[in-house]
Amino acid sequence: MHAFHQNWFWVAVVSTGLVGFWGLILALAKREAPRLFVYARWAAMLAMAVQVGAGLVLYGRGIRPGNGFHVFYGVVIVFTFAFAYIYRVQLERRPELGYGLLLLFVMGLGIRAWSNVG
Repeated sequence: MHAFHQNWFWVAVVSTGLVGFWGLILALAKREAPRLFVYARWAAMLAMAVQVGAGLVLYGRGIRPGNGFHVFYGVVIVFTFAFAYIYRVQLERRPELGYGLLLLFVMGLGIRAWSNVG
């Protein structure tokens, strides 16, 4: 599970980053998001949720990262997704911009969590 968590980090961070940048490009070009963007943003959020879930499993097994900030950033990711769910109606007004910024923020949190290991 530990190796999965270490390797899946790249999937989670790269997917959230790519889809986030895609959303910003769509927003700046004032183009409506294609259906593929909707699927991609869900896939990116799911990838990060899997990463957080794997971290929770490891934490439950007693495997602790180097310091508490790694866990802190994981918790902030969970709260970010919770707030995104709460404000989903507002995010849908301009989904390209809203979800683009959300995913870039989550990517940054993932990178910060990774930088606080060991």
